[in-house]
Amino acid sequence: MQERDTAQDVLSLGTSHFREANERIRDQLERVDRLTLEEVFAQRYLGCALPQGKHLAIHGTPGNDMAAYLDGGTIEVFGSAQDQIGNTMNDGEVIIHGRCGDAAGYAMRGGCIFIRDDCGWRAGINMKEYQDKQPIIVIGGDAGSFLGEYMAGGTILLLGNPGDHLATGMHGGVIYLREPPSTHALSSGITIAPLAEEDRVRIEQLLGRYRACFAGEVRANIPADAEEFLKLVPASSRPYASLYAN
Repeated sequence: MQERDTAQDVLSLGTSHFREANERIRDQLERVDRLTLEEVFAQRYLGCALPQGKHLAIHGTPGNDMAAYLDGGTIEVFGSAQDQIGNTMNDGEVIIHGRCGDAAGYAMRGGCIFIRDDCGWRAGINMKEYQDKQPIIVIGGDAGSFLGEYMAGGTILLLGNPGDHLATGMHGGVIYLREPPSTHALSSGITIAPLAEEDRVRIEQLLGRYRACFAGEVRANIPADAEEFLKLVPASSRPYASLYAN
């Protein structure tokens, strides 16, 4: 595990209500750029709309919607996180030294989420690109069902096994898989495409960043190159066109 930065301010949340906790955090971040949160016990909305130049280090288990609307800041969790981390995040970086719950990166339109271990259902649901922003989720373990559901843009890279109903309704973006999906798990309308050179470069950059985030914590068999990966893309940008009248 990475050592804590003792040079930054420290705030203990304990059992404080999430509203009180967030008020204290916002007040502290008016005076400092880097803040460590200790004894975090499922308080919600931590780091909501955190701007560029601000950094939160969280020790404990943050509650739902951590990093919602993140706007350029950095949040690092030394533990696991609950549901909907990075909900509608716009920019910045989230690093989870553990696993997270369902709907990670829900409707995110920019920034990066790095998850050391597994994630729950519906990671990357309704991800979308916005202007020059391209959201990224890297998952070091397994993903629950409905990975990339209704995905409209961005990149998901999965090192573990995908669950069922993979890429349901996906109509944009790309999913890179290290482990091939089972025949019944891959949703209709999704194509397994060959890797182009730009895909190889992107995968290797993301793998390098993943190893840097979790140095000394991850298993030794993390690949250094893109040779083991598959690429999933939607066959159509309008997967449900036949359901609607022209």
